[in-house]
Amino acid sequence: MMRRCLWFGSIVAFCIIPLFGCSNSDMTTLENYTQEVKRRKPRPIAPLPEIKPIETFVYTPGERRDPFVPDAQAMPVEEEKPIESELAPDPNRRKEELENVPLDSLQMVGTLDQGNERWALIKTKEGILHRVKVGNYLGLNNGQITQISDSDIKLNEIVADVPGQWQERAAMISLSP
Repeated sequence: MMRRCLWFGSIVAFCIIPLFGCSNSDMTTLENYTQEVKRRKPRPIAPLPEIKPIETFVYTPGERRDPFVPDAQAMPVEEEKPIESELAPDPNRRKEELENVPLDSLQMVGTLDQGNERWALIKTKEGILHRVKVGNYLGLNNGQITQISDSDIKLNEIVADVPGQWQERAAMISLSP
């Protein structure tokens, strides 16, 4: 109870003390300055700059094509369709939670053996612990876990080389000390 009173008293003191500084009864300096500013003669306002008229131009196409009419002779440009690769990631696959997190912000903090399955423990920058196994996906580049050892997690990422062409890239997350 005593602590609450001291705490409340210190808050009240911090709020009231600045108000005493604002209540200066000797306002003569401020009043003198205000009177001086009011006595000054107003300065003339500078005139607006003169707006120069812009010369108009009438376009006469003559034998040239009208730029505002579509060209009938122009060939329509066909868009190149990307060639589907066997490595292309499945766009219909449901994304896992750690696929929105860059690999460099994930830390491997340990492993867990449960029956015949090995799990890796991954910690995010926010300190949230996740349990992953072989086959799970990590990172921003469709990285699928291929192997979990005591010291690291190996995964294959699928990255776009050029639109429609995909390649596999090996990646690894090592156990943090």
